Amino acid sequence: MPDEKLDALAQMMAAHMARPFPPGLRGLDVEGRDMVMLDSDAYAYAACVHDGMPSEQTHGQLTRLTSAFAKVLPAIHDEYAATYYTHLHTMVMLSAEIESQRT
Repeated sequence: MPDEKLDALAQMMAAHMARPFPPGLRGLDVEGRDMVMLDSDAYAYAACVHDGMPSEQTHGQLTRLTSAFAKVLPAIHDEYAATYYTHLHTMVMLSAEIESQRT
């Protein structure tokens, strides 16, 4: 596994943690997804991949998260929230790429 991808994932995770959650999305469902849970799940699975602790469910969950982002992102009309969730989506995609290279 190239260390560059793990380093990039670590940087994305740190950048994500430095950003405040979009206040207008707290407690809101978009396309049937609770936005706080989507944020939490995306970060948690990225952390599992980064730490090299993926479970058998990790690949499937990353695939489901990618699908959820495909539905949610077009429905977000606030510029900050769209940028925030686009970053999360990119982080999930990188996590999935790292995970697929491990198997």
